[in-house]
Amino acid sequence: MRSIITISREFGSGGREIGKLLAKDLDIPFYDKELLEMASKDSGICEELFVKNDESYTNSFLFSLVMGSYPVSADGRINPDLPLNHKIFLAQFDTIRKLGDKGPCVIVGRCADYVLRDNPNVINFFLTGDMSDKKARILGRYDIEKDKVEDFIKKTDKRRASYYNYYTDQKWGAAPNFDLCINTSKTGIQGAVKLMKEYITIKENYRPK
Repeated sequence: MRSIITISREFGSGGREIGKLLAKDLDIPFYDKELLEMASKDSGICEELFVKNDESYTNSFLFSLVMGSYPVSADGRINPDLPLNHKIFLAQFDTIRKLGDKGPCVIVGRCADYVLRDNPNVINFFLTGDMSDKKARILGRYDIEKDKVEDFIKKTDKRRASYYNYYTDQKWGAAPNFDLCINTSKTGIQGAVKLMKEYITIKENYRPK
């Protein structure tokens, strides 16, 4: 096992649950919101600020962050003169890079597929689902009125898409950006995990002629 798995997902498609099950089956680390705590510890920035800005963009500096051309101090640390929101994004992206360098793991969201795009061992999945199933899953997890859940899902996905589109040169959810796109309404949670494991095996064993 050498693959680093990234999971991008529509809200309510089961991304976190599937990611945790996949990581457990493969016996590798799993990172979702855990990334925020790690980035906070690495950077010394309050974790609450990472949570507040999680997968949301403010005005920022686009490719300077993801392309590595952001300003740093003479000793290689994040420039203390950077605006706070820039520091937050930079710290999170650096944490994802470090995790990718360590070896196999599962990372959910936060542009991880783009951050690790040059890593030869990365495998990128995108999860979608039918609205009826996503609504049922969200209603079971959140205290939200039934007639407002669809709007909640759409707004969350719009926020995630804006974040992704802003910090990458790619479009959130576009099939060419991923190894495999899965509709979890067609496979179920366990089926999606099985399909992803089979794909990982196929890709790790594939040898182009």
